[in-house]
Amino acid sequence: MIFPKRRRGFSILVALLLLLTCSLLPFGAKAHDRHAVDTPVVLPFGPSEELVYEGEFTRALLRGIDIADLRFTAVLEPASGGDDKSQGGRAGKSLRLTVDAVSKGLLSKLFKLRFRQRIESTVDPVSFAVLQTTKLDEQGDRLRTSQAVFDRAAGKVVWTERDPNNPSKEPRVISSNFSGAVQDLASIFYFLRTRPLTPGSSFEIAISDSGRIYRLPVKVGEKKMMKTVLGEVPVLRVEPEVFGEGLLLRGRGKVSIWFTDDARRIPVRAHISNEMGTLDIKLKSINGGAKT
Repeated sequence: MIFPKRRRGFSILVALLLLLTCSLLPFGAKAHDRHAVDTPVVLPFGPSEELVYEGEFTRALLRGIDIADLRFTAVLEPASGGDDKSQGGRAGKSLRLTVDAVSKGLLSKLFKLRFRQRIESTVDPVSFAVLQTTKLDEQGDRLRTSQAVFDRAAGKVVWTERDPNNPSKEPRVISSNFSGAVQDLASIFYFLRTRPLTPGSSFEIAISDSGRIYRLPVKVGEKKMMKTVLGEVPVLRVEPEVFGEGLLLRGRGKVSIWFTDDARRIPVRAHISNEMGTLDIKLKSINGGAKT
């Protein structure tokens, strides 16, 4: 059997696909005071951008099998009564970041395995603080919806998960305290693109998923040239430590992500390996709003 029968296997696979990016803070740096005034960040992407990726799975004799498409979108939306005359035209607006991961190809046809995850993050476009995360998680006949609400003033996130197929079932609720710049699985992708990356430096991830807070070590590796859909471009390798006890995923494995070494910081490729096999995720297309 190529994939574990337990639903946990699905969750790990989808999580791996979504771990294209990580929110980084330097080791030893003091946590950002949640009561402090936020310094506006510079957005390296336009107000309406879409990035499309495909994931290929390899294990033993199975080589380069297409198993999923991923779609990342960023939309800067006007808010009712908002003032658009300051902070680069972002005040009074809402930044909506969406990640869609959908199974396809041999995974669905041969192994009868299908999944879809849609994560939508609402972000303050000036401070880039995540305000709310909603998630749709389909794994075969299993369906879950969840919402996480971040209260920066109280330093608390509350996550609630429901089963739409069983509305009478009590929802799961998990809450955690946090401080500093905490992101989610959608906002992380874009937050990192606002940060500088230096070869040889070490960082720490601050990420919230399912109501829990994780802080994970990462390092920035070498710079090299890579052939991509954007042409041959300089890239930097980033390696977050997501596998291990107390980390985001159990077991042993390795994640490498390559970002363009320019002002855009576009993730063009990711390589993920663990006991299930390896996943190669490549950028297929970029549409609208990308800054050059």
